[in-house]
Amino acid sequence: MTLYSKIYGQGNPIKLIVLHGLFGMGDNWASLAREWSDNQSAEVHLVDMPNHGRSPKSEEFSYESMAAEVFLYMEKKGLLPAILLGHSMGGKAAMFLSTLRPEAVDKLIVVDIAPRYYPVHHTYIIDALKSLNLATSSRSDLEQQLLKSLPYPDIVSFLLKSLHRKSDGGFEFRFNLDVIAKKIEEVGKALPDYAQFHNPTLFIKGEKSDYIQSSDSEIIKKHFPASRIESIPNAGHWVHAEQPEAVYNLVANFIVE
Repeated sequence: MTLYSKIYGQGNPIKLIVLHGLFGMGDNWASLAREWSDNQSAEVHLVDMPNHGRSPKSEEFSYESMAAEVFLYMEKKGLLPAILLGHSMGGKAAMFLSTLRPEAVDKLIVVDIAPRYYPVHHTYIIDALKSLNLATSSRSDLEQQLLKSLPYPDIVSFLLKSLHRKSDGGFEFRFNLDVIAKKIEEVGKALPDYAQFHNPTLFIKGEKSDYIQSSDSEIIKKHFPASRIESIPNAGHWVHAEQPEAVYNLVANFIVE
């Protein structure tokens, strides 16, 4: 599998790979990527994760397989080692990769996810997406349909970024909804008990999010002894979209430390 990516600041000395969350794609981080490439001399790779964006679709959907594909991408691009940043699902994939292949990761940045198990909590989104009539609806119709079953404009706007028109008419989402729905339990999987990564690690949490709780500090330190947790005020789970300047500054300072 060859993962799709957009690269900002090609040739810059600091190599930063960004892994997005569930139902997302690399473009979700484009504004921040431009800033890090322009101001921190970073070559930023916005990678579309397997079964998302323009990357290939597959029946494989696990953190081990995601980590393996991202490692192959890094190897092909000559990015060993690099700084790895991941949000939510991408953050968990980054944790798996850093502990399975520690030689590949110089520093690790995890945005609003902990190494522990999370119960399935995306079913309402999957049900809403499956109820859509993608063949005959217009984009605005689909937006209204989603808002009826998902009365959260920010989530709907985020999901619609992955919507595109097919060449033969109608729409489809770039993420592989069937496989995600079938294997949604994988998204909440915990890091193996023995897994550890000893290089510098930064956890960024949204103050209003419950994805990283105060009780998680112990398990974070267990798996990532050289880690620290920074909380961003007035931010929920989509920290980078809600408080981009704060995320920019934290990451900018960390990658040059």
